[in-house]
Amino acid sequence: MPHKITLTGSATGPLREYDRYVAFDMREKGSPSAPKGLKKSTFISYTVFVAKKAFNKTGLTKKSIMHEKILIQGEPTLDIPIDECPGEVGVICFQITVLPNKNDKEKNQPDEKKEPNQEASTPSEAQKNTESTAQEEVQEPISQPVANEQKKELPNQPKGTQDLVSFNEIVVPEAFLNTRPNPEKTQKVIDFVKHTGRLDEPLTIEKRSNILKDGYRRYVVAKTVKMDKVPVVYEYQK
Repeated sequence: MPHKITLTGSATGPLREYDRYVAFDMREKGSPSAPKGLKKSTFISYTVFVAKKAFNKTGLTKKSIMHEKILIQGEPTLDIPIDECPGEVGVICFQITVLPNKNDKEKNQPDEKKEPNQEASTPSEAQKNTESTAQEEVQEPISQPVANEQKKELPNQPKGTQDLVSFNEIVVPEAFLNTRPNPEKTQKVIDFVKHTGRLDEPLTIEKRSNILKDGYRRYVVAKTVKMDKVPVVYEYQK
């Protein structure tokens, strides 16, 4: 079975172009702890090799790759000449994804905050005549539609579900791919899905990157029964 590797971060060096592929360097921290008696790892440097067609589809440029956060999925290689692979480990990239930027999310927040303020401005004019009745009118239309929208968005989903995400958008780490869930327990979940039409519990994924953090058995079940969307609970990056 080939080895698999997942990297997240930004390029630490300039983009290098070759005939049919591009290459750039990345660096990741080692584990914060190690078994007793062994030395702790600090940083590991990688050189990533990406086909030009796949790289061009991301919209990245020589300048932006130094600032954008990206997700790399691939396999390590020892067959690249050292002058092309200055990193300690070479990585053949099978999939490259540009992750959402925190600044993009912050730009959208002011627009969201403006909406409730605009709604509140209308009843404030009516307060000249009846202030108490105007306050009641503001509270009622805000609270009721929110509850109704949540029920419409997540029908027939397991308890605790925060969102529905396309199955193809879930990113599975190498550690999960190298395991095999218990067949008997997996079959019980499959039977539950066939009987109820939903999973018994939501999957736990990392916000924005969609990396699977917990629920690999349910992921396998969703793949087996060919579910288009899966219920999830978000775990936010620290």
